[in-house]
Amino acid sequence: MKLFRKLRVHELLYNKKDKGLAAAIKLMVGRKPLNLSLYKLAARHSSVAEEIKHGVKASNERLEFLGDAVLGAVVAELLFIKFPYRDEGFLTETRSRIVNRESLNRVGQKIGLSKIVESDLSQKGLYTHKSIYGDTLEALVGAVYLDRGYIFCKHFILTKIIAPFFDLDNIITTTTNFKSKIIEWSQKESKEVEFVLQSVNGSQRFKEFTIELKIENEFFTDGKGPTKKKAEQEAAKNACEKLNLAV
Repeated sequence: MKLFRKLRVHELLYNKKDKGLAAAIKLMVGRKPLNLSLYKLAARHSSVAEEIKHGVKASNERLEFLGDAVLGAVVAELLFIKFPYRDEGFLTETRSRIVNRESLNRVGQKIGLSKIVESDLSQKGLYTHKSIYGDTLEALVGAVYLDRGYIFCKHFILTKIIAPFFDLDNIITTTTNFKSKIIEWSQKESKEVEFVLQSVNGSQRFKEFTIELKIENEFFTDGKGPTKKKAEQEAAKNACEKLNLAV
């Protein structure tokens, strides 16, 4: 009761923007924020970071780090229990398909993070723009963990992130190694394929690799990604679609 009264007092001090954020968080998380400042920080991208002391800037990057760890732990436990007879390699690969930037970015957009995130990406690269909601989702998980504790945060992850947006049975049966599929096709068709690094753009933190896929020394497709491996997969995926290979 004391906590409820304290929360009500805090709510009386909210300005219009704070009320909007609190309402959005309640919709996403399922509970009102106890410490709204955590969620304000979770929504603040590094492009609009505020300097707090001696050049140190406050953004959602620290919460993103924490949320990544908590999200990974919850997903690891879920898979460990759901698949008791599968080996470490299977569990690691399945977890990576769930918590990768592309998947989290998609979920972040669907739960409405675009309505609360604060950013200025005019000077940032394409990949930064594409991953901002995934980064913010991890920061949100970190904020929920600090605000409500591990048990509530685990429930939030399982019921608001995993259950609505991830079909585990479908994930483990879907082919995702497009590069292997292209190499398999090339061997069957006696074609020479080559993945060539074309460029690396962006800053040290936000790099974007461009890979060109050549067939018989001729350009066929290209792909972009935050790592060389992911850019190769993107180029291979585009090639699979172009060749009408089942993916």
